[in-house]
Amino acid sequence: MLAKRIIPCLDVRDGKVVKGINFIGIREVGDPVECAIEYDKQGADEIVFLDIIATHEGRGTMLDVVRRTAKNVFVPLTVGGGIRTVEDFRELLLAGADKVSVNSAALRNPGIISEAASRFGSQCVVVAIDAKRVAPGESDGDHSRIHYHAFINGGRIDTGVDAIRWAIEAEKLGAGEILLTSMDADGTKNGFDIDMLNAVCSAVNIPVIASGGCGSLFHFTEVFQKTSADAALAASIFHYGELTVGQVKAELNKHGLPVRLL
Repeated sequence: MLAKRIIPCLDVRDGKVVKGINFIGIREVGDPVECAIEYDKQGADEIVFLDIIATHEGRGTMLDVVRRTAKNVFVPLTVGGGIRTVEDFRELLLAGADKVSVNSAALRNPGIISEAASRFGSQCVVVAIDAKRVAPGESDGDHSRIHYHAFINGGRIDTGVDAIRWAIEAEKLGAGEILLTSMDADGTKNGFDIDMLNAVCSAVNIPVIASGGCGSLFHFTEVFQKTSADAALAASIFHYGELTVGQVKAELNKHGLPVRLL
């Protein structure tokens, strides 16, 4: 069995980390590069940067952050937020990103997935899906299962697209990985959305990253024991120093779950 991955996520705006960070010894608290270095030291398997402004004008700032991070951090770096074209993929990969995460643009133009996969390889293409539970039958009249819709624009617009079917389509188009965020669980700290994860994991054959809702050590163990998710992503629980990546991995290891230990 492949090692389960623990992935801290940093929200970046204008070159600065948005959420508070509670690391001791970091020279500039808001510097995403410094934060990424700390996570690397803690044993993070990957790091995700999410550019939450992602304006065309601000792209240069983000590219500089990626370049500086790539020089100092030696685990895979995924960058998302505001990806609109295959050229955006190219710029980020050239700057040092290992993967690029695309969300809204892929739903508007699914061809961006296949084009990016063809040019750069599926291993570089992460399709992020922000999904929310909707009333049974709301999508297509099928009342036999729970339905989830894919949302875009930071969760503000309901596309009406069935999230599970969209994950299947993304895989067919060449996505190498799905980053699945539960909008219902996000920010609650009540745990990952186990039902939704199982629905998507059972529908695709590519890795799925669980995101949204993590609030305790138990939630990391639970998500890997109850789903076939390949990785778990979290933000505030790491940012505020509630847990370190090392503590999470030690707990997973104690429960017999495969992890990469320092």
